[in-house]
Amino acid sequence: MIITIASGKGGTGKTTVAINLALAVASASESASGQPQEGTGLSHKGVIFLDCDVEEPNAGLFLKPTFTQREEVGILIPEVDFDKCTYCGRCAEVCQYHAIAVVGKKVLIFPELCHGCGSCTLNCPEGAIHEVLKTTGTIEIGASGPITFGQGTLNVGEAMSPPIIRQLKQRLVPSEPSEQLVIIDASPGTACPVVEAMQGSEFVLMVTEPTPFGLHDLRLAVQVARDELGLPVGVVINRVGVGDRGVEDYCAAEDVPILMRIPLDRRIAVAYSEGIPMVEALPEYRERFLSLYDRLEEARVS
Repeated sequence: MIITIASGKGGTGKTTVAINLALAVASASESASGQPQEGTGLSHKGVIFLDCDVEEPNAGLFLKPTFTQREEVGILIPEVDFDKCTYCGRCAEVCQYHAIAVVGKKVLIFPELCHGCGSCTLNCPEGAIHEVLKTTGTIEIGASGPITFGQGTLNVGEAMSPPIIRQLKQRLVPSEPSEQLVIIDASPGTACPVVEAMQGSEFVLMVTEPTPFGLHDLRLAVQVARDELGLPVGVVINRVGVGDRGVEDYCAAEDVPILMRIPLDRRIAVAYSEGIPMVEALPEYRERFLSLYDRLEEARVS
């Protein structure tokens, strides 16, 4: 099962839910020696965790992985062979991102606008354009105990994070149906990086808080995941005990299942500030996150 954990609003506890779900499921699966554990429905052979919040990856602060692979990645941008170029302007015509301009006998390339789609190279009638790699970030892959861990990091000053997310997923997400649980920790918001993280997922778990701001951004995120991408959606409400019933009423009206509620608890905040996952600081939450996994399975197939 491939799950993307997202949030329309930053600071709702998205990464907290992601890492604790991964730890609970990995621990239960490992103790069951690959066999389904009674009452949990676990039958997969492992957990894969991808930190796709490439502008500020922080899951590693809690999972403390050991990295064994590091690779520079980026996008392919055009480079012009002026001995062949006739300045016909065809490359500029087909570039929907306006990353190329032909002015008289000059071809101007704007790497910051290029999405690496390759249209200019394919459409150049003279074969005067080839592509070169522009490094925009890095991918690191390793392990945290039984969890396979991967994270991407966008270089400072770069704007294009989706290509890093796409390449990280290509490295770690199984291309064929698998018994493994894949958890993708997306960035907050509803922009292109979040859409890229959600693509190919089987379920999107939204983490929100019961406040007007949380409700506003939850609406936007559900619209993107469910209405635009056609993905099933469920909700975790964090910090229950503050705010109002707006999120509860919205989920009931929109038939969005609430799969877990986490109370506002000082002990959770203290553990988080010390880099200790909730399921380790408060062992009673291990069963709660295993129950969340069961509800995810049920909601995915319903």
